[in-house]
Amino acid sequence: MRGATALLLAACLFTGCEEKLEPSIIPLEDGERPAQESWRSTVTLSDSARVKAVLWAGHIAVYPQKEQTYMDDSVHVDFYNADRVHTSKLTAKRGRVNDRTRNFAAYENVVVVSDSGSILMTDSLFWNSATQQIVTEAFVEIISPTEHIRGHGLISDQSLTDYRIFRVTGEAVVKD
Repeated sequence: MRGATALLLAACLFTGCEEKLEPSIIPLEDGERPAQESWRSTVTLSDSARVKAVLWAGHIAVYPQKEQTYMDDSVHVDFYNADRVHTSKLTAKRGRVNDRTRNFAAYENVVVVSDSGSILMTDSLFWNSATQQIVTEAFVEIISPTEHIRGHGLISDQSLTDYRIFRVTGEAVVKD
């Protein structure tokens, strides 16, 4: 019996010494890996020392070769006008900043709430840093103190006080 036990023990030891399989490693190009990452961070978008927007995200990844910064895990952006006055707040699930132009794109459950009381809801939008305008071709819904409009496509100032909706699909006017 002792011989069988010794043989079994020897067999276990030798099979335990087999070459282990290493996990496969897929090499990534430098542009595919972020140069910087941060979590629960704030980024200020400014021009000539004038704050245009303050962005917060749960996760930020910077890709300098692509000149892009990607954000996910919740995105919040506070927009400011030329007089440094807060105009609106945007929330979205994820977003992207073009590092060269400072233009910003937001995706998934995008909501913009202006300080004037208007609310914009859409699935995606683009904010132009130079003109401080919001643009989208997606379905939009705007609720303001005086109206409720739905449609496809929008161009607006970032305070949602001067906007145009293209292909309006519904409107309800609220009377005072």
